[in-house]
Amino acid sequence: NVTGRLMVGLRWWNHIDEDGKSHWVFESRKESSQENKTVSEAESRIFWLGLIACPVLWVIFAFSALFSFRVKWLAVVIMGVVLQGANLYGYIRCKVGSRKNLTSMATSYFGKQFLRQNTGDDQTS
Repeated sequence: NVTGRLMVGLRWWNHIDEDGKSHWVFESRKESSQENKTVSEAESRIFWLGLIACPVLWVIFAFSALFSFRVKWLAVVIMGVVLQGANLYGYIRCKVGSRKNLTSMATSYFGKQFLRQNTGDDQTS
């Protein structure tokens, strides 16, 4: 989670409220101007390549353990697949959620502008 926050500005975690209910929180860093851009394209590509390559590697290990009948290692490999898959899922939710929030903010802004123009709030006569 630290590498995701530092390299691409994404993080996710689980929060439990007073009632004992579990809430998953997915965050992304706000987009800044081009001159203050802290995330480089190279770092972002390295992060996503590593994030996608690790579950693939664990799946290869799973098939290897399955076909070589090493049952005691199969449990370890399955846990690796599950944990890496959950990590990939969390970061994808952060990335998709940030676009969704940006889209909803833009839609809300343009909707307010449209209403302002049609109701005549900005006219001074």
